[in-house]
This record gives sequence, C-alpha cells and structure tokens, in this order.
Amino acid sequence: MEQNEKSGKLLEVKDLRVSFFTPAGEVKAVSGISYDLDYDEVMGIVGESGSGKSQEAYSIMGLLQSPGKVIGGSITFEGRDVLAFSKKEMASFRGSEVAMIFQNPMTCLNPVYTVGNQLIEALRAHDKKISKADAAKRAMEMLELVGINNVAKRMKQYPHEFSGGMRQRVMIAMGLICHPKLLIADEPTTALDVTIQAQILELMKELQKKTHMGIIFITHNLGVVAQICDRVAVMYFGRIMETAPVKRLFEQPLHPYTRGLFLCIPKLDQDEDFLSTIPGMVPALTEKTEGCAFAPRCPRCTDRCRREEPELVEVEEGHFCRCWGVLEDKA
Repeated sequence: MEQNEKSGKLLEVKDLRVSFFTPAGEVKAVSGISYDLDYDEVMGIVGESGSGKSQEAYSIMGLLQSPGKVIGGSITFEGRDVLAFSKKEMASFRGSEVAMIFQNPMTCLNPVYTVGNQLIEALRAHDKKISKADAAKRAMEMLELVGINNVAKRMKQYPHEFSGGMRQRVMIAMGLICHPKLLIADEPTTALDVTIQAQILELMKELQKKTHMGIIFITHNLGVVAQICDRVAVMYFGRIMETAPVKRLFEQPLHPYTRGLFLCIPKLDQDEDFLSTIPGMVPALTEKTEGCAFAPRCPRCTDRCRREEPELVEVEEGHFCRCWGVLEDKA
C-alpha cells in the first residue's frame, strides 16, 4: 500500500465559519479558523468538548447535519474548492480521497453484516469496476495490514465478535481501503484502554509512514498528541487559540488556555487529593461574547481582553497565539 511521497499543501482551510440555526438562535460552532496541512503531516486539534473540533472536520467531509451550515470561508484540497463540490463529486471525494475514523466503531459498523461484507461494500462503492473477488482480496490485505490475524475467518464474523481494539482496527482498515490522501481521526482512541490505545497509535504512525497521507487527529488528550502529531492547534469556543509544532508547544505553551490544559494533566508526584482544573465553564455557543472568549476564565485577563478580541498572530516562527497578554510580552 505504499504511495508516492508528495510535498506541499494537501489541505488549506481559511476563515472557516460553521453555524447551526436553531429555534434558540444561531449557534456559532466554528468562528473563522484557518490552518493548512501538508502531505505526510499529522496535525492534532485539541480542546474541551464543545470547542468545535468535530464540526470543522465534518465540514471537510461534507457531513454537517441540518441545521448546520458552512456560512463562510474556504476549504481547498489539492487546489480544489471542496465547498463547491456537487453531491456526486462529494460522494466520490468522501472515501476515495478523504476518509474518517469515528470515536465509537460500534455506532459505525452495521451489526447485521459481516465485517468482510462491510469492507467489500466500502471499496466497491468507490471503485465500480473492481470485482467482488478482488474486493474481498483487498479487504483481507487491509485487515492484515492493521494487525488482524486469521483474516479469512475474521471476514465472516460480525462486529460483536470483535474486541473494542479490534473493531477500531477494522474501522482504520475501512478508512484506508480506498487509499485516501487525508485521514481524519475523531477521538479514535477515547473508548479504548491505555494498552490498546498505545497499539492503535503505533499502528496509525506506522501506516502514515507507509502511505505518506496527511492526518488530522482530533482529541482532548495531550498525551496522545505528543505521541503521534507533528503540529497541533488548540481550539476554544470555535476559535484556534494557539498553534505550533508539537515539540515547541509542549516546551513553551504561551496561551493561558493551553497552559491550563497542561496543568490539568495528572502528575505522578502531585498531591493525590488535588487535581488542577481550569476555573469556570466553556460559554454556551449561543452566547454573544465581547473581547476574548476565554477572558472570564483567564488568570491574565485585563480590561482590553474583555473589550477586544485578539487576532491569531505569529509570535515566533511557526508559533501562532491569540492573546493580548502574550502579544504585549513579545512586543
């Protein structure tokens, strides 16, 4: 499954805005985020629940559910405008060029079809010319690639006959069976125990090196980010607050929110009766905020933070931050 190595931009997201129009009002799930992804790069997107991580991924896949809608910005994949795709073009794009792995495989795998049939169907949906026998052969090769043994027997089994870790391996095989150039992994290890989680992460790193695909890895776990990602974006309230190469971010986080996330990671030598938290709650997405969205929870908050929203600015090479305090420190 080796693919030719490419360089340059695979994906460019510019000023993406996603809203849900509900009876309670407009819910701004994503508020003008921008980033790009190179071939052969793994980018992590982290943040608390409700920060907009998954909705921006669904926008790329064309999977936003009504009443959700992309209301602004652009998504460019290999120079093509994804938001301008017709339904037919999007159906072809989804699966063959970009694939997604979801958090819980049991909600994605059909319980009444064998795993083999589901892999074959996924492949033949995008390759109309492939025979069922050739599709079955490719499906078995993919199961072997993701570390599943005795594939002839496994092809005939149903999802409930697999462990949680094995089901997630099946989902990875299904995502990769059409050789996509971009894989979006939405918290794929959250429901797994630590040992299986480590195996899945190692598998994804190995497959990424073999295929040279780009990966967007969505998670709330900074430990996972450290293991697999090259670059990371920290999201809060639909905005990117900080982005940097992963090593740089772990060595010198700048935004108070990023620092707060790191302080929340339990340490072996800390007082077992005390766990650090970030005070307050993420604002409801229906709330209209002035100034910095993180201001009510921020230990560095000033009057300017409450009045004016800062821009995402490059404060060091490759390191961007959205914080008045950091910008003043670097001035």
